[in-house]
Amino acid sequence: MTETLLVTGASGQLGRGVINHLLNTLKIPASRIIATTRTPANLADLAAWGVLVRAADFNDPQSLGKAFAGADRALVISTNELEIQGKRREQQLAAVTAAKQAGVGHLLYTSMPNPEPGSPVVFAPDHYDTEQAIKASGIPYTIFRNGWYNENLFMALPQVLASGQWYTSAGDGAISYGTRDDFAAAIAAGLASDSSESATYTLTGPSAYTAAEVAALVTEVTNKPIQVIQLSDEALTEGMMSAGLPEPFAKVLVSFDAAARAGDLGIVTDTVEKLSGRKSVPLKQFLETNKTALAG
Repeated sequence: MTETLLVTGASGQLGRGVINHLLNTLKIPASRIIATTRTPANLADLAAWGVLVRAADFNDPQSLGKAFAGADRALVISTNELEIQGKRREQQLAAVTAAKQAGVGHLLYTSMPNPEPGSPVVFAPDHYDTEQAIKASGIPYTIFRNGWYNENLFMALPQVLASGQWYTSAGDGAISYGTRDDFAAAIAAGLASDSSESATYTLTGPSAYTAAEVAALVTEVTNKPIQVIQLSDEALTEGMMSAGLPEPFAKVLVSFDAAARAGDLGIVTDTVEKLSGRKSVPLKQFLETNKTALAG
C-alpha cells in the first residue's frame, strides 16, 4: 500500500501519539505521512524525519483545503474548541467539506460514545452533527467514538487525594477508562488500514469503573483513603464554580458525570485490542505506573 495518510491536530497529544505509532509501530514511511497543525514550528522534529508538515487552521477553510490536498486517507481529530457554543461543530464541518473538495478517499474522525440527541454531554451535538456530515459527504469513513482517557483523572485526583474527598454526581454510573496511547495505537492501525468499508467503532478500556471503584483502586495504590460524596448536578456545578472554575467549563465537567450516571460512558468493547493487536492497559496498572503524577 502506498497511500498518503494525513493527521490533523498533530501537535496535540492524541495526534502526536497516532503519528508515533504510524512511524514506530506500523513502520509507515515518513514520506507517506502528512501532519497538519496551526503551528508547524512545533513539528520541526517530524519534518526532520521526512514527514510532510502543513499548516492547517480549522478557522480558515482555505488553509484546510490546501492541507488536505493529495491525502488518500485523512484523520480529523476533533478540535478542543469548547468556549464558544457551536464553534467546534463549525470547524469540523469545514474540515469535512475540505476533505471532500480535496478528493480524500477515506475520512476518519474521533468522536465520543453515544453522541446521539439526548446525550447529557454539553458538546455531544458537535460530534453527532460531524458524524452526520461525514456520512452525508459520500466519502467512505471510519468513526472512532473515543471513550474516557485515564489521563483525564489527573485533572481531579491530585485535589481529591489532597482533601480525601471526591465530589461527583455520577452515582453508580461506570466509565470505561482507557489510555490515550492505547486509543492512538488503534486509531493509527485504522488509518493505515487498506479497508475502504465504512465503520463506526467505540474505543474503550478493558473494564468500566464507578467513582467508588476508582477511588478504591487509587486508595490501594496510594494508601490514601478517599470518601466519595454524591451530589446533584446543580450542587456539583456550584461547588466547581466556587472553587474558581468558569461556569461553562464546570457545566462541561458535570455533564460527563451525568452521562456516566445515564450509562452512556460504561460500554466496554475489545475494539482497541482488535485494531491495535495488543493488550489494553488495565486502570490499576496505569495508576501504579503514574503513582507520582497522582499526587500532583
